[in-house]
Amino acid sequence: MKTFSVAPNADETSWFVKLEDVAPEEVYGAKDDAISAAEQMAKESTPSKVEILDKDDNVQEERRF
Repeated sequence: MKTFSVAPNADETSWFVKLEDVAPEEVYGAKDDAISAAEQMAKESTPSKVEILDKDDNVQEERRF
């Protein structure tokens, strides 16, 4: 199962979408845009999941596809 993560930068002005917690796949200006993109990537790579992280890298929410 692939894991896509959505995480903010230090001051939460941009959001990163990463695959398997490596280098960012994409960078977005809004959290909702990053989540939507991560969900789309996950749907194209089922089975997979999206983890939404806070600024301290704690998982706030998990969605499975």
